[in-house]
Amino acid sequence: MTFTLLANLLGGLGLFLIGMRLMTQGLRQAAGHSLRRILGEWTKSPGRGLFSGFFITALVQSSSAVTVAVIGFVNAGLITLTQSIGVIYGSNIGTTVTGWIVAAAGFSINIKGLALPLIAVGAILRLTGSLSKRVHFGDALAGFGLFFLGISTLQHSFDGIESAFDLSAFAGSGIISLPIFIGIGLLLTLLMQSSSAAMALVLTATISGLMNLDQGAAAVIGTNIGTTSTAALSVLGATVNAKRVATGHIIFNMVTALIALLLLPILLKGILFFTESVGLSKEPALVLAIFHTIFNVLGVMCLWPFTERLVVFLERRIGQKGDKKGVPKYLDNNVVSTPSLAIDALNLELTRIGNHTRSIIRNGLNSNFNYAALASDKDSLDHLIEISREFCAKMQGQPLTETQAQQIATALRVLQYNRTSGALCESLAKKKIMPNVESLGSDSDLITVFLNSCLGVLNTAEHPCTVEFCQIDNMITDMLSAYHDLKARLLSAGGTGDLQVPEMVDQLELFSKIRRIAKQSAKGSIYLAAMNPNSGACCPGTGAVKFAWNRHW
Repeated sequence: MTFTLLANLLGGLGLFLIGMRLMTQGLRQAAGHSLRRILGEWTKSPGRGLFSGFFITALVQSSSAVTVAVIGFVNAGLITLTQSIGVIYGSNIGTTVTGWIVAAAGFSINIKGLALPLIAVGAILRLTGSLSKRVHFGDALAGFGLFFLGISTLQHSFDGIESAFDLSAFAGSGIISLPIFIGIGLLLTLLMQSSSAAMALVLTATISGLMNLDQGAAAVIGTNIGTTSTAALSVLGATVNAKRVATGHIIFNMVTALIALLLLPILLKGILFFTESVGLSKEPALVLAIFHTIFNVLGVMCLWPFTERLVVFLERRIGQKGDKKGVPKYLDNNVVSTPSLAIDALNLELTRIGNHTRSIIRNGLNSNFNYAALASDKDSLDHLIEISREFCAKMQGQPLTETQAQQIATALRVLQYNRTSGALCESLAKKKIMPNVESLGSDSDLITVFLNSCLGVLNTAEHPCTVEFCQIDNMITDMLSAYHDLKARLLSAGGTGDLQVPEMVDQLELFSKIRRIAKQSAKGSIYLAAMNPNSGACCPGTGAVKFAWNRHW
Protein backbone atom coordinates (compact mmCIF):
# COMPACT_ATOMS: atom_id res chain seq x y z
CA MET A 1 0.00 0.00 0.00
CA THR A 2 2.80 2.38 0.95
CA PHE A 3 4.63 1.68 -2.33
CA THR A 4 1.50 2.50 -4.34
CA LEU A 5 1.00 5.75 -2.47
CA LEU A 6 4.64 6.72 -2.95
CA ALA A 7 4.50 5.84 -6.64
CA ASN A 8 1.37 7.95 -7.12
CA LEU A 9 2.94 10.83 -5.23
CA LEU A 10 6.16 10.77 -7.27
CA GLY A 11 4.20 10.31 -10.48
CA GLY A 12 2.02 13.32 -9.72
CA LEU A 13 5.08 15.35 -8.84
CA GLY A 14 6.72 14.28 -12.08
CA LEU A 15 3.69 15.35 -14.09
CA PHE A 16 3.71 18.69 -12.30
CA LEU A 17 7.44 19.30 -12.93
CA ILE A 18 7.27 18.27 -16.59
CA GLY A 19 4.21 20.47 -17.03
CA MET A 20 6.03 23.42 -15.43
CA ARG A 21 9.04 22.91 -17.69
CA LEU A 22 6.98 22.64 -20.88
CA MET A 23 4.87 25.62 -19.87
CA THR A 24 7.86 27.82 -19.03
CA GLN A 25 9.96 26.89 -22.06
CA GLY A 26 7.01 27.07 -24.42
CA LEU A 27 5.94 30.53 -23.29
CA ARG A 28 9.51 31.78 -23.19
CA GLN A 29 10.24 30.57 -26.72
CA ALA A 30 6.87 31.78 -28.04
CA ALA A 31 7.34 35.19 -26.43
CA GLY A 32 10.92 35.48 -27.70
CA HIS A 33 11.59 39.10 -28.52
CA SER A 34 8.35 40.15 -26.84
CA LEU A 35 9.85 39.22 -23.47
CA ARG A 36 12.88 41.35 -24.26
CA ARG A 37 10.72 44.22 -25.51
CA ILE A 38 8.48 44.23 -22.44
CA LEU A 39 11.42 44.16 -20.05
CA GLY A 40 13.29 46.74 -22.10
CA GLU A 41 10.38 49.20 -22.28
CA TRP A 42 8.74 48.57 -18.91
CA THR A 43 11.73 48.93 -16.63
CA LYS A 44 12.43 52.64 -17.01
CA SER A 45 11.63 53.09 -13.33
CA PRO A 46 11.59 50.69 -10.34
CA GLY A 47 7.78 50.95 -10.21
CA ARG A 48 7.34 49.90 -13.83
CA GLY A 49 10.01 47.25 -13.30
CA LEU A 50 8.00 45.82 -10.42
CA PHE A 51 4.88 45.59 -12.58
CA SER A 52 6.71 43.99 -15.52
CA GLY A 53 8.45 41.51 -13.21
CA PHE A 54 5.11 40.49 -11.72
CA PHE A 55 3.33 40.25 -15.07
CA ILE A 56 5.98 38.18 -16.86
CA THR A 57 6.60 35.84 -13.92
CA ALA A 58 2.87 35.24 -13.54
CA LEU A 59 2.73 34.47 -17.27
CA VAL A 60 5.73 32.12 -17.64
CA GLN A 61 5.48 30.74 -14.08
CA SER A 62 9.24 30.93 -13.58
CA SER A 63 11.07 33.60 -11.62
CA SER A 64 14.33 32.02 -12.81
CA ALA A 65 13.50 32.84 -16.45
CA VAL A 66 12.80 36.46 -15.51
CA THR A 67 15.98 36.68 -13.42
CA VAL A 68 18.03 35.36 -16.36
CA ALA A 69 16.47 37.98 -18.65
CA VAL A 70 17.23 40.70 -16.11
CA ILE A 71 20.87 39.58 -15.89
CA GLY A 72 21.11 39.78 -19.68
CA PHE A 73 19.69 43.31 -19.76
CA VAL A 74 21.91 44.56 -16.94
CA ASN A 75 24.98 43.07 -18.63
CA ALA A 76 24.01 44.78 -21.87
CA GLY A 77 23.61 48.11 -20.08
CA LEU A 78 19.98 48.35 -21.20
CA ILE A 79 18.70 48.66 -17.63
CA THR A 80 20.43 49.74 -14.44
CA LEU A 81 20.90 47.66 -11.34
CA THR A 82 18.29 49.82 -9.60
CA GLN A 83 15.73 49.02 -12.30
CA SER A 84 16.60 45.32 -12.12
CA ILE A 85 15.91 45.24 -8.38
CA GLY A 86 12.40 46.50 -9.13
CA VAL A 87 11.91 43.59 -11.54
CA ILE A 88 13.14 41.15 -8.87
CA TYR A 89 10.58 42.55 -6.41
CA GLY A 90 7.77 42.05 -8.91
CA SER A 91 9.03 38.62 -9.89
CA ASN A 92 8.82 37.40 -6.30
CA ILE A 93 5.23 38.57 -6.04
CA GLY A 94 4.54 36.92 -9.41
CA THR A 95 5.64 33.51 -8.10
CA THR A 96 2.72 33.59 -5.65
CA VAL A 97 0.33 33.14 -8.58
CA THR A 98 1.12 29.41 -8.53
CA GLY A 99 -0.49 29.14 -5.10
CA TRP A 100 -3.61 30.91 -6.37
CA ILE A 101 -3.83 28.54 -9.34
CA VAL A 102 -3.56 25.52 -7.07
CA ALA A 103 -6.08 26.97 -4.61
CA ALA A 104 -8.58 28.11 -7.23
CA ALA A 105 -8.28 25.33 -9.81
CA GLY A 106 -6.84 22.42 -7.93
CA PHE A 107 -9.50 22.16 -5.27
CA SER A 108 -12.54 23.96 -6.61
CA ILE A 109 -13.23 22.37 -10.00
CA ASN A 110 -12.74 19.07 -11.76
CA ILE A 111 -9.30 19.83 -13.16
CA LYS A 112 -8.99 16.55 -15.03
CA GLY A 113 -11.80 17.80 -17.24
CA LEU A 114 -9.64 20.86 -17.98
CA ALA A 115 -6.24 19.14 -18.14
CA LEU A 116 -6.90 16.52 -20.81
CA PRO A 117 -8.37 18.93 -23.43
CA LEU A 118 -5.38 21.27 -22.90
CA ILE A 119 -2.97 18.39 -23.48
CA ALA A 120 -4.90 17.36 -26.60
CA VAL A 121 -4.92 20.87 -28.10
CA GLY A 122 -1.25 21.33 -27.21
CA ALA A 123 -0.31 18.08 -28.91
CA ILE A 124 -2.22 19.05 -32.07
CA LEU A 125 -0.45 22.44 -32.21
CA ARG A 126 2.90 20.74 -31.64
CA LEU A 127 2.35 18.18 -34.42
CA THR A 128 1.01 20.67 -36.97
CA GLY A 129 3.18 23.68 -36.16
CA SER A 130 6.44 22.71 -37.89
CA LEU A 131 9.00 25.38 -36.87
CA SER A 132 6.48 28.16 -36.22
CA LYS A 133 5.55 29.70 -32.90
CA ARG A 134 2.54 27.39 -32.88
CA VAL A 135 4.90 24.63 -31.67
CA HIS A 136 5.88 26.65 -28.61
CA PHE A 137 2.28 27.59 -27.85
CA GLY A 138 1.42 23.90 -28.15
CA ASP A 139 4.14 23.04 -25.63
CA ALA A 140 2.82 25.72 -23.27
CA LEU A 141 -0.78 24.45 -23.47
CA ALA A 142 0.30 20.84 -22.99
CA GLY A 143 2.40 22.04 -20.06
CA PHE A 144 -0.65 23.68 -18.49
CA GLY A 145 -2.56 20.44 -18.94
CA LEU A 146 0.16 18.35 -17.30
CA PHE A 147 0.42 21.02 -14.58
CA PHE A 148 -3.27 20.57 -13.68
CA LEU A 149 -3.09 16.79 -14.07
CA GLY A 150 -0.15 16.72 -11.67
CA ILE A 151 -2.14 18.72 -9.12
CA SER A 152 -5.04 16.28 -9.42
CA THR A 153 -2.75 13.28 -8.96
CA LEU A 154 -1.04 14.88 -5.95
CA GLN A 155 -4.43 15.62 -4.40
CA HIS A 156 -5.56 12.00 -4.64
CA SER A 157 -2.18 10.72 -3.47
CA PHE A 158 -2.25 12.82 -0.30
CA ASP A 159 -5.74 11.59 0.53
CA GLY A 160 -4.20 8.20 1.30
CA ILE A 161 -0.85 9.38 2.66
CA GLU A 162 -2.45 11.01 5.70
CA SER A 163 -3.19 7.59 7.15
CA ALA A 164 0.24 6.20 6.26
CA PHE A 165 2.41 9.07 7.52
CA ASP A 166 1.73 11.00 10.71
CA LEU A 167 3.26 14.44 11.12
CA SER A 168 1.02 15.29 14.04
CA ALA A 169 3.90 14.48 16.39
CA PHE A 170 5.21 17.97 15.65
CA ALA A 171 1.85 19.66 16.07
CA GLY A 172 2.03 19.96 19.84
CA SER A 173 5.54 21.43 19.84
CA GLY A 174 4.26 24.94 19.15
CA ILE A 175 6.88 27.38 17.96
CA ILE A 176 9.57 24.69 18.04
CA SER A 177 7.88 22.91 15.15
CA LEU A 178 8.12 25.97 12.87
CA PRO A 179 11.85 25.63 12.06
CA ILE A 180 11.26 21.96 11.23
CA PHE A 181 8.58 22.75 8.68
CA ILE A 182 10.56 25.71 7.31
CA GLY A 183 13.32 23.18 6.76
CA ILE A 184 10.89 20.82 5.03
CA GLY A 185 9.81 23.57 2.63
CA LEU A 186 13.44 24.53 2.04
CA LEU A 187 14.48 20.92 1.41
CA LEU A 188 11.61 20.31 -1.02
CA THR A 189 12.61 23.36 -3.04
CA LEU A 190 16.28 22.38 -3.05
CA LEU A 191 15.47 18.84 -4.22
CA MET A 192 13.06 19.89 -6.97
CA GLN A 193 14.78 23.19 -7.87
CA SER A 194 11.31 24.66 -8.23
CA SER A 195 9.57 26.71 -5.56
CA SER A 196 6.31 26.37 -7.51
CA ALA A 197 6.44 22.57 -7.32
CA ALA A 198 7.35 22.68 -3.64
CA MET A 199 4.51 25.14 -3.04
CA ALA A 200 2.01 22.83 -4.75
CA LEU A 201 3.26 19.92 -2.67
CA VAL A 202 2.87 21.90 0.56
CA LEU A 203 -0.64 23.05 -0.35
CA THR A 204 -1.82 19.55 -1.22
CA ALA A 205 -0.30 18.19 1.98
CA THR A 206 -2.08 20.87 4.01
CA ILE A 207 -5.45 20.40 2.33
CA SER A 208 -5.26 16.65 2.97
CA GLY A 209 -4.61 17.22 6.67
CA LEU A 210 -1.02 15.96 6.63
CA MET A 211 0.02 19.39 7.96
CA ASN A 212 -2.00 21.87 9.97
CA LEU A 213 -2.27 25.49 8.87
CA ASP A 214 0.65 26.79 10.98
CA GLN A 215 2.92 24.03 9.74
CA GLY A 216 1.87 24.63 6.14
CA ALA A 217 2.58 28.35 6.51
CA ALA A 218 6.04 27.56 7.90
CA ALA A 219 6.71 25.25 4.95
CA VAL A 220 5.64 28.03 2.55
CA ILE A 221 8.23 30.31 4.17
CA GLY A 222 10.76 27.54 3.62
CA THR A 223 9.94 27.36 -0.10
CA ASN A 224 10.43 31.11 -0.32
CA ILE A 225 13.91 30.74 1.17
CA GLY A 226 14.67 27.67 -0.95
CA THR A 227 14.05 29.49 -4.20
CA THR A 228 17.23 31.50 -3.55
CA SER A 229 19.24 28.31 -4.15
CA THR A 230 18.83 28.81 -7.89
CA ALA A 231 20.14 32.35 -7.58
CA ALA A 232 23.02 31.21 -5.36
CA LEU A 233 24.07 28.53 -7.86
CA SER A 234 23.81 30.96 -10.77
CA VAL A 235 26.55 33.23 -9.39
CA LEU A 236 29.22 30.53 -9.72
CA GLY A 237 31.49 31.72 -12.52
CA ALA A 238 28.99 34.45 -13.42
CA THR A 239 29.61 38.06 -14.39
CA VAL A 240 29.70 40.80 -11.78
CA ASN A 241 26.25 42.05 -12.78
CA ALA A 242 24.81 38.55 -12.47
CA LYS A 243 26.26 38.25 -8.97
CA ARG A 244 24.74 41.58 -7.97
CA VAL A 245 21.28 40.70 -9.30
CA ALA A 246 21.37 37.23 -7.71
CA THR A 247 22.55 38.65 -4.37
CA GLY A 248 19.75 41.23 -4.44
CA HIS A 249 17.31 38.37 -5.04
CA ILE A 250 18.70 36.41 -2.08
CA ILE A 251 18.57 39.44 0.25
CA PHE A 252 14.95 40.15 -0.68
CA ASN A 253 13.83 36.58 -0.09
CA MET A 254 15.62 36.33 3.24
CA VAL A 255 14.08 39.60 4.44
CA THR A 256 10.58 38.57 3.38
CA ALA A 257 11.02 35.17 5.06
CA LEU A 258 12.03 36.90 8.31
CA ILE A 259 9.00 39.21 8.09
CA ALA A 260 6.70 36.25 7.45
CA LEU A 261 8.11 34.30 10.38
CA LEU A 262 7.83 37.20 12.83
CA LEU A 263 4.27 38.03 11.76
CA LEU A 264 3.10 34.44 11.19
CA PRO A 265 0.42 34.24 13.96
CA ILE A 266 -0.88 37.75 13.25
CA LEU A 267 -1.07 37.19 9.48
CA LEU A 268 -2.85 33.85 9.74
CA LYS A 269 -5.42 35.16 12.22
CA GLY A 270 -5.98 38.23 10.08
CA ILE A 271 -6.42 36.16 6.91
CA LEU A 272 -8.88 33.79 8.62
CA PHE A 273 -10.86 36.75 9.96
CA PHE A 274 -10.90 38.34 6.49
CA THR A 275 -12.02 35.21 4.66
CA GLU A 276 -14.78 34.65 7.23
CA SER A 277 -15.90 38.29 7.02
CA VAL A 278 -16.28 38.30 3.24
CA GLY A 279 -17.76 34.82 3.09
CA LEU A 280 -14.79 33.13 1.43
CA SER A 281 -13.85 29.53 2.06
CA LYS A 282 -11.46 28.80 4.92
CA GLU A 283 -9.84 26.14 2.79
CA PRO A 284 -6.16 25.91 3.81
CA ALA A 285 -4.93 26.21 0.21
CA LEU A 286 -6.67 29.58 -0.18
CA VAL A 287 -5.42 30.82 3.21
CA LEU A 288 -1.82 29.85 2.40
CA ALA A 289 -2.03 31.43 -1.08
CA ILE A 290 -3.15 34.71 0.50
CA PHE A 291 -0.43 34.36 3.16
CA HIS A 292 2.26 33.81 0.52
CA THR A 293 1.18 36.88 -1.43
CA ILE A 294 0.84 39.14 1.61
CA PHE A 295 4.26 38.51 3.08
CA ASN A 296 5.95 39.04 -0.32
CA VAL A 297 4.07 42.32 -0.73
CA LEU A 298 5.10 43.30 2.80
CA GLY A 299 8.70 42.49 1.88
CA VAL A 300 8.50 44.86 -1.09
CA MET A 301 6.95 47.58 1.06
CA CYS A 302 9.72 47.24 3.66
CA LEU A 303 12.63 47.19 1.19
CA TRP A 304 11.28 49.70 -1.34
CA PRO A 305 12.48 52.83 0.54
CA PHE A 306 15.95 51.27 0.85
CA THR A 307 16.36 50.18 -2.77
CA GLU A 308 19.00 52.80 -3.58
CA ARG A 309 20.98 51.86 -0.47
CA LEU A 310 20.73 48.20 -1.43
CA VAL A 311 22.08 49.01 -4.89
CA VAL A 312 25.00 50.98 -3.42
CA PHE A 313 25.74 48.08 -1.08
CA LEU A 314 25.73 45.57 -3.95
CA GLU A 315 27.96 47.74 -6.14
CA ARG A 316 30.49 48.30 -3.35
CA ARG A 317 30.60 44.75 -2.04
CA ILE A 318 30.40 42.88 -5.33
CA GLY A 319 32.65 44.18 -8.05
CA GLN A 320 36.00 43.98 -9.73
CA LYS A 321 38.81 46.43 -10.10
CA GLY A 322 39.09 47.61 -13.67
CA ASP A 323 38.21 45.71 -16.83
CA LYS A 324 40.14 42.42 -16.86
CA LYS A 325 41.03 41.82 -20.49
CA GLY A 326 40.99 38.02 -20.36
CA VAL A 327 37.74 37.79 -18.40
CA PRO A 328 34.36 37.98 -20.19
CA LYS A 329 32.38 41.07 -19.32
CA TYR A 330 29.06 40.12 -20.91
CA LEU A 331 29.03 36.34 -21.39
CA ASP A 332 27.08 34.62 -18.66
CA ASN A 333 25.99 30.97 -18.56
CA ASN A 334 22.71 32.07 -17.00
CA VAL A 335 21.51 33.54 -20.31
CA VAL A 336 22.48 30.57 -22.51
CA SER A 337 19.04 29.02 -22.07
CA THR A 338 17.46 32.15 -23.59
CA PRO A 339 19.08 32.36 -27.06
CA SER A 340 17.87 35.88 -27.89
CA LEU A 341 19.56 37.24 -24.75
CA ALA A 342 22.64 35.09 -25.30
CA ILE A 343 23.03 36.51 -28.83
CA ASP A 344 22.91 40.04 -27.40
CA ALA A 345 25.59 39.16 -24.84
CA LEU A 346 27.72 37.57 -27.57
CA ASN A 347 27.42 40.68 -29.75
CA LEU A 348 28.66 42.88 -26.93
CA GLU A 349 31.55 40.55 -26.08
CA LEU A 350 32.60 40.36 -29.73
CA THR A 351 32.67 44.16 -29.90
CA ARG A 352 34.90 44.17 -26.84
CA ILE A 353 37.17 41.50 -28.37
CA GLY A 354 37.48 43.56 -31.56
CA ASN A 355 38.53 46.63 -29.58
CA HIS A 356 41.04 44.54 -27.62
CA THR A 357 42.46 43.11 -30.85
CA ARG A 358 42.92 46.55 -32.42
CA SER A 359 44.61 47.74 -29.23
CA ILE A 360 47.14 44.92 -29.64
CA ILE A 361 47.63 45.88 -33.29
CA ARG A 362 48.20 49.52 -32.34
CA ASN A 363 50.86 48.53 -29.81
CA GLY A 364 52.47 45.93 -32.06
CA LEU A 365 52.92 48.33 -34.98
CA ASN A 366 54.64 50.93 -32.85
CA SER A 367 58.45 50.98 -32.87
CA ASN A 368 58.52 51.66 -29.12
CA PHE A 369 56.34 48.70 -28.11
CA ASN A 370 56.97 46.42 -25.13
CA TYR A 371 56.95 42.85 -26.43
CA ALA A 372 56.35 41.26 -23.02
CA ALA A 373 53.26 43.42 -22.47
CA LEU A 374 52.05 42.70 -26.01
CA ALA A 375 52.49 38.94 -25.54
CA SER A 376 50.53 39.12 -22.29
CA ASP A 377 47.72 41.00 -24.02
CA LYS A 378 47.75 38.42 -26.83
CA ASP A 379 47.42 35.57 -24.29
CA SER A 380 44.45 37.30 -22.66
CA LEU A 381 42.87 37.75 -26.10
CA ASP A 382 43.31 34.05 -26.92
CA HIS A 383 41.78 33.11 -23.57
CA LEU A 384 38.79 35.39 -24.13
CA ILE A 385 38.29 34.01 -27.65
CA GLU A 386 38.37 30.43 -26.31
CA ILE A 387 35.76 31.24 -23.66
CA SER A 388 33.59 32.86 -26.33
CA ARG A 389 33.84 29.74 -28.48
CA GLU A 390 32.77 27.60 -25.54
CA PHE A 391 29.81 29.94 -25.02
CA CYS A 392 28.82 29.43 -28.67
CA ALA A 393 29.08 25.66 -28.22
CA LYS A 394 26.73 25.81 -25.22
CA MET A 395 24.26 27.86 -27.25
CA GLN A 396 24.23 25.20 -29.96
CA GLY A 397 22.67 22.83 -27.44
CA GLN A 398 19.61 25.10 -27.12
CA PRO A 399 16.55 25.22 -29.41
CA LEU A 400 17.62 27.82 -31.98
CA THR A 401 15.89 29.47 -34.88
CA GLU A 402 17.57 29.39 -38.28
CA THR A 403 18.58 33.04 -37.85
CA GLN A 404 20.12 32.42 -34.44
CA ALA A 405 22.08 29.42 -35.72
CA GLN A 406 23.44 31.60 -38.52
CA GLN A 407 24.37 34.30 -36.02
CA ILE A 408 26.42 31.80 -34.01
CA ALA A 409 28.22 30.70 -37.19
CA THR A 410 28.98 34.34 -37.95
CA ALA A 411 30.22 34.90 -34.40
CA LEU A 412 32.67 32.02 -34.75
CA ARG A 413 33.92 33.58 -37.97
CA VAL A 414 34.42 36.94 -36.22
CA LEU A 415 36.37 35.23 -33.44
CA GLN A 416 38.65 33.55 -35.98
CA TYR A 417 39.36 36.85 -37.77
CA ASN A 418 40.34 38.51 -34.50
CA ARG A 419 42.49 35.57 -33.45
CA THR A 420 44.32 35.55 -36.79
CA SER A 421 45.00 39.31 -36.80
CA GLY A 422 46.25 39.15 -33.20
CA ALA A 423 48.56 36.22 -33.99
CA LEU A 424 49.95 37.98 -37.06
CA CYS A 425 50.64 41.10 -35.05
CA GLU A 426 52.47 39.14 -32.34
CA SER A 427 54.53 37.32 -34.97
CA LEU A 428 55.45 40.61 -36.63
CA ALA A 429 56.35 42.28 -33.35
CA LYS A 430 58.52 39.35 -32.30
CA LYS A 431 60.78 39.78 -35.34
CA LYS A 432 61.04 43.56 -34.78
CA ILE A 433 61.18 44.34 -38.50
CA MET A 434 60.60 48.03 -39.28
CA PRO A 435 59.67 49.70 -42.60
CA ASN A 436 62.72 51.06 -44.43
CA VAL A 437 61.25 54.16 -46.06
CA GLU A 438 64.58 55.24 -47.60
CA SER A 439 65.06 51.87 -49.34
CA LEU A 440 62.90 52.86 -52.33
CA GLY A 441 64.40 56.29 -52.85
CA SER A 442 62.06 58.51 -54.87
CA ASP A 443 59.33 55.85 -54.71
CA SER A 444 59.22 55.87 -50.91
CA ASP A 445 55.79 57.47 -51.11
CA LEU A 446 54.46 54.01 -52.06
CA ILE A 447 55.16 52.92 -48.48
CA THR A 448 53.42 56.00 -47.07
CA VAL A 449 50.36 55.48 -49.29
CA PHE A 450 50.10 51.83 -48.27
CA LEU A 451 50.48 52.51 -44.55
CA ASN A 452 47.95 55.34 -44.66
CA SER A 453 45.46 53.10 -46.46
CA CYS A 454 45.93 50.46 -43.74
CA LEU A 455 45.47 53.19 -41.15
CA GLY A 456 42.16 54.22 -42.74
CA VAL A 457 40.87 50.63 -42.83
CA LEU A 458 41.76 49.96 -39.18
CA ASN A 459 40.32 53.21 -37.86
CA THR A 460 37.12 52.74 -39.85
CA ALA A 461 36.79 49.17 -38.55
CA GLU A 462 36.82 50.63 -35.04
CA HIS A 463 33.51 52.44 -35.69
CA PRO A 464 31.11 50.08 -37.48
CA CYS A 465 28.10 52.40 -37.18
CA THR A 466 29.55 55.45 -38.91
CA VAL A 467 28.77 56.53 -42.46
CA GLU A 468 32.40 55.87 -43.39
CA PHE A 469 32.04 52.21 -42.43
CA CYS A 470 29.74 51.68 -45.42
CA GLN A 471 32.77 52.43 -47.62
CA ILE A 472 35.11 49.96 -45.92
CA ASP A 473 34.96 47.46 -48.80
CA ASN A 474 36.23 50.15 -51.18
CA MET A 475 38.88 51.12 -48.65
CA ILE A 476 40.09 47.51 -48.47
CA THR A 477 40.23 47.40 -52.27
CA ASP A 478 42.33 50.59 -52.32
CA MET A 479 44.61 49.16 -49.63
CA LEU A 480 45.18 45.97 -51.64
CA SER A 481 45.91 48.02 -54.75
CA ALA A 482 48.47 50.08 -52.81
CA TYR A 483 50.01 46.88 -51.46
CA HIS A 484 50.43 45.33 -54.93
CA ASP A 485 52.05 48.53 -56.22
CA LEU A 486 54.46 48.50 -53.26
CA LYS A 487 55.16 44.78 -53.66
CA ALA A 488 55.98 45.21 -57.37
CA ARG A 489 58.37 48.08 -56.58
CA LEU A 490 60.15 46.11 -53.84
CA LEU A 491 60.63 43.12 -56.16
CA SER A 492 61.95 45.45 -58.83
CA ALA A 493 64.38 47.04 -56.38
CA GLY A 494 65.59 43.58 -55.35
CA GLY A 495 66.05 42.55 -58.97
CA THR A 496 68.08 45.65 -59.90
CA GLY A 497 70.23 45.47 -56.79
CA ASP A 498 68.92 48.74 -55.35
CA LEU A 499 67.83 46.69 -52.36
CA GLN A 500 69.63 43.69 -50.87
CA VAL A 501 67.64 40.47 -51.30
CA PRO A 502 67.47 39.66 -47.53
CA GLU A 503 66.23 43.20 -46.87
CA MET A 504 63.70 42.89 -49.69
CA VAL A 505 62.37 39.61 -48.24
CA ASP A 506 62.01 41.17 -44.78
CA GLN A 507 60.17 44.19 -46.15
CA LEU A 508 57.85 42.02 -48.25
CA GLU A 509 57.03 39.89 -45.21
CA LEU A 510 56.43 43.00 -43.10
CA PHE A 511 54.04 44.68 -45.52
CA SER A 512 52.27 41.40 -46.34
CA LYS A 513 51.53 40.82 -42.67
CA ILE A 514 50.40 44.41 -42.14
CA ARG A 515 48.03 43.97 -45.11
CA ARG A 516 46.65 40.74 -43.66
CA ILE A 517 46.32 42.25 -40.18
CA ALA A 518 44.30 45.19 -41.47
CA LYS A 519 42.15 43.01 -43.72
CA GLN A 520 41.41 40.36 -41.06
CA SER A 521 40.53 42.98 -38.45
CA ALA A 522 38.27 44.81 -40.90
CA LYS A 523 36.50 41.60 -41.95
CA GLY A 524 35.84 40.85 -38.28
CA SER A 525 34.07 44.20 -37.95
CA ILE A 526 32.18 43.73 -41.21
CA TYR A 527 30.75 40.37 -40.15
CA LEU A 528 30.02 41.60 -36.65
CA ALA A 529 28.04 44.56 -38.00
CA ALA A 530 26.12 42.23 -40.31
CA MET A 531 25.51 39.68 -37.56
CA ASN A 532 22.72 41.71 -35.99
CA PRO A 533 22.46 45.32 -37.13
CA ASN A 534 19.78 46.13 -34.54
CA SER A 535 21.77 44.88 -31.56
CA GLY A 536 24.08 46.68 -29.18
CA ALA A 537 27.08 45.43 -31.16
CA CYS A 538 26.56 48.15 -33.77
CA CYS A 539 28.14 50.94 -31.81
CA PRO A 540 31.29 53.07 -31.81
CA GLY A 541 34.41 51.59 -30.27
CA THR A 542 36.29 53.05 -27.36
CA GLY A 543 37.22 56.15 -29.33
CA ALA A 544 40.71 55.97 -27.86
CA VAL A 545 42.17 53.53 -30.39
CA LYS A 546 43.73 55.65 -33.11
CA PHE A 547 46.50 54.25 -35.30
CA ALA A 548 49.37 56.61 -35.83
CA TRP A 549 52.32 55.12 -37.67
CA ASN A 550 55.65 55.97 -36.04
CA ARG A 551 57.60 58.58 -38.01
CA HIS A 552 60.80 56.56 -37.62
CA TRP A 553 59.36 53.90 -39.91
